[in-house]
Amino acid sequence: MGSTGEGLGRRDLIKRSAALGLISVPTMSFLSACASGGGDTTKGPDKAAVSKENPFGVSKGGKMDVVVFKGGFGDDYAKAWEAAFDKKWGTTSSHLGTQEITGKLQTRFNGGNPPDVVDNSGAQRIKLDVLFKSNQLADLTPVLDAPSLDDPSKKVRDTLIAGTIEQGTQGGKFVSLNYVYTVYGFWYSGKLFKEKGWTPPKTWDEFLAICAKAKEAGLGGLAHQGKYPYYINVVIMDLIAKKGGLEAMKAIDNLEPNAFEGSAAALAAVEAVYEVVEKDLLLPGTNGLTHTESQTAWNQYKAAFIPSGSWLENEQLKQTPDDFDMQFLPVPVLADSKLPFEAIRAGAGEPFIVPEKAANKPGGLEFIRSMLSREWSTIFAQQANSLTVVKDGVDPGVKLRPGTQSAVTALKAAGTNTFNYLYPDWYSEMDTAIQDASNELMAKRIQPKEWIKRAQAAVNKAAQDPNAKNNRRS
Repeated sequence: MGSTGEGLGRRDLIKRSAALGLISVPTMSFLSACASGGGDTTKGPDKAAVSKENPFGVSKGGKMDVVVFKGGFGDDYAKAWEAAFDKKWGTTSSHLGTQEITGKLQTRFNGGNPPDVVDNSGAQRIKLDVLFKSNQLADLTPVLDAPSLDDPSKKVRDTLIAGTIEQGTQGGKFVSLNYVYTVYGFWYSGKLFKEKGWTPPKTWDEFLAICAKAKEAGLGGLAHQGKYPYYINVVIMDLIAKKGGLEAMKAIDNLEPNAFEGSAAALAAVEAVYEVVEKDLLLPGTNGLTHTESQTAWNQYKAAFIPSGSWLENEQLKQTPDDFDMQFLPVPVLADSKLPFEAIRAGAGEPFIVPEKAANKPGGLEFIRSMLSREWSTIFAQQANSLTVVKDGVDPGVKLRPGTQSAVTALKAAGTNTFNYLYPDWYSEMDTAIQDASNELMAKRIQPKEWIKRAQAAVNKAAQDPNAKNNRRS
């Protein structure tokens, strides 16, 4: 998920895909307002005849209302998409790029006149599980079953990277297209490492050793986005998955009673991150910084590492020195880890939705189908310096920046060793509670065992949700 550029911070995330429950939406008032419906205040265009070329019956000359989160990815890509859509369909698109998704759209959802397409991302996104429970999301399965614009003999679903559909499913229904293929982990400056003669670490002990060398050189070992514990949570949760294997990850997503308490992998992961705090290897003051503040300090060579999703490069374009050589690093492994160092959290982030009450729902569905064409995917790669969930979705010859290229290289090295958590989309309250515990941990206000206790309490609470039985990983 793209992250915010100013003011309030983000989104996976991560995803963005890739990047999240930081600000609580007034859930009950929103739900009750949604449930009351508010009545449709706008009439959509008359539907055109459905054909193989026009599977949803888009009317020529209609209107399109598109709202995107203007964060780490900017919104130039969306403007380019809208221009292409208007040219093809004779539509007139209205565009809003904002970081205040809830602020701008909650009353519109409540009033029954939402936009036709929404990139529902960032710290102020509307919780997806809340929208789903209040029947505000159109089923996007027809898009998956429509012909691909690149090869009409294939269905759209067959052109997507594995995990995309699972990531956008709530209660067994595909309701959000997580569009950006994001990798999560640490980032470092190739230039700094070369100058200092440091080798990128593969084990946690090697990681701590470089952090200690950085400290000796007057730098911070690890910078993190202290005001938004989403980011340090990525490190903790990745360590759990790599130490305990996919079973440890699934136990958390499936809300098992021993997801955290009784999990040796979970305790080892939290203790490992706490070691950075105890050994005073954090960038001084990083606990009080926003994502952009800490990332900019890192760009100024004030710390060796920072955690983030692969939206980081585009988000920091203006702050990154030309010769910085941004590089991705999978989270280094603890001893006796079940997954190898090369394994990475990777998956779809940046959720695009079509509201159930959209005035131009056929247009919204066709817009989503167009996003999954190579043409639009290439536009995104060029404008936002990031990959999409379309397989081979970038035209050959498109040059990628160093950080994005290093993420592509890491994905190739990982092969089938990729993983991704689903609980942040399924259980937003649980996600927030775990992030809050991580915030306390990094500030040394709680110890690892207390973190485990709080995380398990959040799991147990989520398990009481009647909807939880519809969310299950096998």
